[in-house]
Amino acid sequence: MKAQFETYVQLAKCCVLREVAKQAFAGELHKNILDISKINIPGREPTMRCCVYKEQAIFAERAKLALGGDDNNPNVIEVIDIACDECPVGGYEITSMCRGCIAHRCKDVCKPGAIITDNKKRTYIDKSKCINCGLCEKACPYNAIHNFKRPCEVACKVNAISMKDTYEAHIDNEKCIACGACVYQCPFGAIMDKSYIVDVIDLILESERKADGKMYAIVAPSIASQFTYVKLGQVVSGIKALGFNHVVEVAAGADLVAAAEAKELAEKGLLANSCCPAFAGYVKIQFPELTHYISHSLSPMAVIAKRIKEKDSDAKVVFIGPCTAKKVEWKQDNVRPYVDCVITFEELFALLESKDINLTSLPEDELNDATYFGRMFAVSGGLVGAVGESLRAQGFNDFEFKPVICNGIEECRKALIKASKNVLEENFIEGMACTGGCIGGAGCLRRSPKNRLEVEKFANEVK
Repeated sequence: MKAQFETYVQLAKCCVLREVAKQAFAGELHKNILDISKINIPGREPTMRCCVYKEQAIFAERAKLALGGDDNNPNVIEVIDIACDECPVGGYEITSMCRGCIAHRCKDVCKPGAIITDNKKRTYIDKSKCINCGLCEKACPYNAIHNFKRPCEVACKVNAISMKDTYEAHIDNEKCIACGACVYQCPFGAIMDKSYIVDVIDLILESERKADGKMYAIVAPSIASQFTYVKLGQVVSGIKALGFNHVVEVAAGADLVAAAEAKELAEKGLLANSCCPAFAGYVKIQFPELTHYISHSLSPMAVIAKRIKEKDSDAKVVFIGPCTAKKVEWKQDNVRPYVDCVITFEELFALLESKDINLTSLPEDELNDATYFGRMFAVSGGLVGAVGESLRAQGFNDFEFKPVICNGIEECRKALIKASKNVLEENFIEGMACTGGCIGGAGCLRRSPKNRLEVEKFANEVK
């Protein structure tokens, strides 16, 4: 099991989800309470914390998130306070590079008087006085002063994470775009995304009772880069073995979105994509004046789900992909009528494990709903290729297509600043919050440079 993940944090998360799924399938979840005594993490030490009691308390909190988390918190990303106590306090520190010089430029620029030198010429920062202005770091000629940030703070490119007075991480829901970067980078697993895996199991069990054949799994094209130890067709068979009757490519929705966005771009003259919910959320939060430039098209997930519901209003549609922000998008008023639930690739793996489904022993099923361009939505630059192709296909030959590919939220910010000041030379913004595109999503089993090659291979296999 560990071989399918990058870290033991992911493995621990999966083991909790697996036990949730196992008890839910067996009808043993009582009032959404998980029996954590049954959780087993293969290959771990007796405890990963200071004591077994603390570890049990943390697993109890993980179980709550695996069962849907805090209903009073609208964010899908939550902090497990009890697990967030091992990182350094952070802030500016004077390192061993300090030479104890007599110029003391650092002390001269420190207005609160937080820098102190003792009688042994050792200099340190009084944290009770420091205001983290950073002037001392700039003044030091030896680069001996460094601003130490927690991994979650470094990962969060929208500055939504700070520290409480008690030093646990705190997420500002007004700034958070639910990209999950902090979830992926936290080395203690103290930040997690809520799971709706029980909701999916309820849908499956209800469909099985009715024997109505209404369960649809819509899978993101980045799935081609995840279960690399088996054939993709075996993953499709595994999804059907869980209780889904149909498996459909979200990439088919991507083809429709590319066509719609090409037309809208030609009409407006400036457009930003709508397929990445974290990017769209970032625009709305940080650049509200540019919101009207976001494409009016629904995302590929919502578009293909809508098509399915139009053909069969009783269908139950579950999105499976790499994205934690999709869990926010799913609950939006214009998406909820079409998508019944959202899970990540991590959660899909846990579901398969909970039913002891061995993918390597399954036959290959077919997945053939989309074009090359639709499947390439999974990688940075893929949307630009699809929109460009669609402009040509729809006859917009006189329209000058000038895209900018924004790979990660920092590049998105640069393009959006230019657009807000009317100095952006390009006319189409491809914004992807995750570096590399969807293949870098926080819900992936693995994030590897090879992921792009796997998706390109998948795209080239289009029939």
